Amino acid sequence: MATDYDAPRKNEDELNESSIEELKNRRTDTQSAVVDEDEAEAAEGFELPGADLSGEELMVRVLPAQADEFTCASCFLVRHRSQVAKEKNGLLYCTDCEG
Repeated sequence: MATDYDAPRKNEDELNESSIEELKNRRTDTQSAVVDEDEAEAAEGFELPGADLSGEELMVRVLPAQADEFTCASCFLVRHRSQVAKEKNGLLYCTDCEG
């Protein structure tokens, strides 16, 4: 592409002003005050913390701790044996609690 080196050039201030004005015009053109989301439909997917779940049934299969797992004496989570950080009085503690 050929460049005309004799053409007048804009300095940095003029370039910044023109681009700021263009951005302002674009911003006001594309903004809309209308939200296209149905509030009732969006609210159906949320569970409230105090909701009554007494009529709900959960089917969960509980497995006993495996041979390569332990229960942390501090947080009471079942962890893999590789996460044992400390043993004190026969109780095991995980790396998160001892870290």
